[in-house]
Amino acid sequence: MTSMTSTFSVPLPPVIETYFRTANAHDAQAVADCFAPDGVVVDEQREYRGPEAIRQWKDASNAQYAPHMEPLAMKEDSETGRTVVTASISGSFPGSPVDLKFAFTVEQGRIARLEIDF
Repeated sequence: MTSMTSTFSVPLPPVIETYFRTANAHDAQAVADCFAPDGVVVDEQREYRGPEAIRQWKDASNAQYAPHMEPLAMKEDSETGRTVVTASISGSFPGSPVDLKFAFTVEQGRIARLEIDF
């Protein structure tokens, strides 16, 4: 298992910590760089595949919501092999802040799949 360090109150695996840190910096390219070349994001029942689609998704999300994420808890799901992070998301959207679950599949130090859900 990879050692965990974090700038957040919850210790996170390195690539997941980088995802949240760069997402909070609104750096869509750095977020996309966290993903494998064939990485996938599923958000609001839409799928974004590959670095360019992921960068565009993050740019649009940043412009529309100006989100800030604070990881609250992390759980390794041994059954699915995913790392599930619950995070409080605040921004310019109705009901802010909300808690969302981020289910990461990490392979070879990169995010292969991210599913975001309530």
